[in-house]
Amino acid sequence: MKDEVFKNTIHKQFEFDESVASVFDDMVSRSVPFYKQTQELIVSFLSKRLEHSAKVVDLGCSTATTLLELYRLRPDLELIGLDSSSAMLQRAKNRANGYGARLNLIEADILEYDYGKADAVLLNYTLQFIRPIKRDEFVKKIFASLECSGLFVFSEKLVYDDKKLDLEMINIYQEYKEAQGYSKFEIAQKRQALENVLIPYSESENKELCKNAGFSSVETFFKWANFASFIAFKYSTPKMLFGF
Repeated sequence: MKDEVFKNTIHKQFEFDESVASVFDDMVSRSVPFYKQTQELIVSFLSKRLEHSAKVVDLGCSTATTLLELYRLRPDLELIGLDSSSAMLQRAKNRANGYGARLNLIEADILEYDYGKADAVLLNYTLQFIRPIKRDEFVKKIFASLECSGLFVFSEKLVYDDKKLDLEMINIYQEYKEAQGYSKFEIAQKRQALENVLIPYSESENKELCKNAGFSSVETFFKWANFASFIAFKYSTPKMLFGF
């Protein structure tokens, strides 16, 4: 379905309810630059890096598209997806059943749920929805849950320390959304709904968050304007990520 959630005047904050879940895949494909390409890059890297039967946990798995792509390449992996939105998770379960994919999909609060040890933890545009006061403790929990060679892979919307540059990137991003078919009214409505709900950090703040949690190194492996993807390594520090 096409994302038309913000075509009419809204009177509430953004939430992952039925109206959003029903159009989520279209929403992210048109709202997040290079979403599919970034997802493919993450899946390709993990499929090559992870050992046989490794455990991957996707926190805020939404409709489980990342886990399903991982399953397609590496059906031996133990794949777990958590999401607090029942509407999102139902779509994820329907999709997994349709593909015959063995995914363990759990409706839970990602801040509280104990998923045990993991070889990789994923957060695709999820951390930005967690209140800043809780992020430090949450990332420390992720660090503690990872095996010694574990990976924390996450993508985030960014702000820039340079305010002029930040505004320029916001304007470029607005032009991008307009090119994807969103009207200025829809963009303004969504921005209003996300105010104080989506709170982005800068690239350096995201890296510092990981370093403070104990990760030995953090690399930015993809970036476009005010969007970026990171890999944090628990202890090992590889010299090359993708063989270049």
